[in-house]
Amino acid sequence: MAPKVLVSDKLSETAVQIFRDRGIDVDFMPDLGKDKEKLAEVIGQYDGLAIRSATKVTPTILEAATNLKVVGRAGIGTDNVDKDAASKKGVIVMNTPFGNMITTAEHAIAMMFAVARQIPEASVSTQAGKWEKSKFMGTELTGKTLGVIGAGNIGGIVCDRARGLKMKVVAYDPFLGQEKADKMGVEKVELDELLARADFITLHVPLTDQTRNILSRENLEKTKKGVRIINCARGGLVDEEALADLLKSGHVAGAGFDVFAVEPATENPLFGLPNVVCTPHLGAATTEAQENVALQVAEQMSDYLLTGAVTNALNMPSVTAEEAKVMGPWIKLSDHLGNFIGQMTDEPIKAINILYDGVVSEMNLEALTCSAIAGIMKSVNPDVNMVSAPVVAKERGVKISTTKQDKSGAFEGYIKLTVVTDKRERSIGGTVFSDGKPRFIQIKGINIDAEIGAHMLYTTNRDEPGIIGTLGQLMGERGVNIANFTLGRSNAGGEAIALLYVDAPIDATIIKTLEDTGKFQQVRPLEFDVG
Repeated sequence: MAPKVLVSDKLSETAVQIFRDRGIDVDFMPDLGKDKEKLAEVIGQYDGLAIRSATKVTPTILEAATNLKVVGRAGIGTDNVDKDAASKKGVIVMNTPFGNMITTAEHAIAMMFAVARQIPEASVSTQAGKWEKSKFMGTELTGKTLGVIGAGNIGGIVCDRARGLKMKVVAYDPFLGQEKADKMGVEKVELDELLARADFITLHVPLTDQTRNILSRENLEKTKKGVRIINCARGGLVDEEALADLLKSGHVAGAGFDVFAVEPATENPLFGLPNVVCTPHLGAATTEAQENVALQVAEQMSDYLLTGAVTNALNMPSVTAEEAKVMGPWIKLSDHLGNFIGQMTDEPIKAINILYDGVVSEMNLEALTCSAIAGIMKSVNPDVNMVSAPVVAKERGVKISTTKQDKSGAFEGYIKLTVVTDKRERSIGGTVFSDGKPRFIQIKGINIDAEIGAHMLYTTNRDEPGIIGTLGQLMGERGVNIANFTLGRSNAGGEAIALLYVDAPIDATIIKTLEDTGKFQQVRPLEFDVG
């Protein structure tokens, strides 16, 4: 059955057609996002939900979304999506951070010009029949120092445009390396130096606990007298009350704001002040940007629903379509390894350690780790997936660590998963053969070569004659066909294990009969999703 997507906000017809062209059933109801009750009533039918800003994806909506796998936001901001609730529900949240980069950067540059030359006020004055040339004395951008807080995608474009205007650019960004700064032609500085030197300051960072009020009253007071401040990024980055006071005192010469701490902004401390230019969150509001993000979200959601490729997800590692093809068997192996451990472990897990060896160590380890954790957590909650599993593990206080190493053995690559409880450590290793099939290659340090089937039986015993006969005879008597039989032992007469891949689920009476023989230390039926 084809995946089904609901578009509940206004997306272009071209974007909607992308879903159809990719073989996805799509319902285009652009006003539904405003009707919370109706949305909750129908959302259970859909695998995907494509939105802009009008639709609010709340815990109530997510609770009703019994089949939902992905929410795609056409745009960068996802304040209208409860990402924690989505993660717990196992729903991927995607945005489109690159479709409106140029548009937002250009808006910041436009705001700089508007503030530097007091264009809005001069326009209003002139159209009122006044001719106040001396009142609107401006300043040039050429030769001025621009301080850019956040030199990522949008900030980088602003830096490039500013250099084209012959401005000197200094940038504060903890993630900006010196080599990248040199390539961009900007000077990398600390925040205090930027505040002291900049004639103009523009912000291009997300709103996080670290960036909230990054231009606090204290930091605003450190700025150069006559500075002009531009914010086209996120409301809450600047202390608006403090900025209003510094504008009134003349320390700050002007400000251009497209975003505000509270939106819609019907009132604000900055409103009505001279040389303050305000726009209603227009950073991404161009025809080109709106079309770009709509097309992008349709492509991203389609890729995920059809191929498993994850792009621009906010609550899960991204996996490209190319990675998905190569990593598919390894992701399945990670899930199987975790599922084995989860089914074998009855006590609370304290820690999960994952070793990646050889070729797999160069893959997208975040995605593989999420898959392994999901496999483990399925024994606790069958509805857990790669999105929700890390959340479940964190809530349970499970410590997760990963290690990678160069090829160290007979296999081109393998994964070894170890869990730690108060009682024991339990480990299992696996690899992917050239035919693309995952295999178990080590359990409890004992080497094996086991094909993975939907229904399996795992036993441990002392290495002694008669074990194979006992297992084979009982399965035959109960009409259970054995597809594959794998044995392993630590040493002659030592600890031994057996893994049987059978064609039907193992009945509880079989387990009881095997336990009653006294020959086995452990007998455990296992189930795996091999589809």
